[in-house]
Amino acid sequence: MISSAFPSEVDSLRLGKNASFIITGKFIKIMVFEKILVALDRSVEAPVVLEQALDLSQQGKSTLMLFHCLSWDEEEKANPLIGMGTLGDINIYSYQRLDKLSHESLQKDIEQVQEWLTNLSKQVIAKDMNAEIDCRVGASGSWICDRAKSWDADLIVLGRRGHTGLSELLLGSVSNYVVHHAPCSVLVVQGNK
Repeated sequence: MISSAFPSEVDSLRLGKNASFIITGKFIKIMVFEKILVALDRSVEAPVVLEQALDLSQQGKSTLMLFHCLSWDEEEKANPLIGMGTLGDINIYSYQRLDKLSHESLQKDIEQVQEWLTNLSKQVIAKDMNAEIDCRVGASGSWICDRAKSWDADLIVLGRRGHTGLSELLLGSVSNYVVHHAPCSVLVVQGNK
């Protein structure tokens, strides 16, 4: 949503900690975000990303979706099997047991993330703002974009770890994926290098 202010009514306007605008004889248009998806990981930059989202939200008018995606792929399940010989040397019972342990580990991770997101949402609610939480398992970039679309987000706020060049090529970049595939505006918060 965009709102306008007349210069006679407002001489200066402060948005968050880092943005100030001086009105000089013309209208100023201000973006007001009603639904902000905050994509968080468990890195040291996560509090900075959340703080930026809080600064952008309008107290009592914006809803924040605190979102985390756990990565989980089939290769991780096979890692304990490496070095055990050929596939013929691995009995089906051992594989099923490892598969069960992997799923139990994933369930434990999901519970920890939900507890972490719940604690963050309580901090947001304590500031008289609305918060929802969601956790998914899979490819982070794709899930962030899908969730933003299904939730009808106005803005996605996420961090960037500062990978460049070869490390970005090899490790991939969630923020780069989201910038190019998001259904809405994206704010990328630079992490510490």
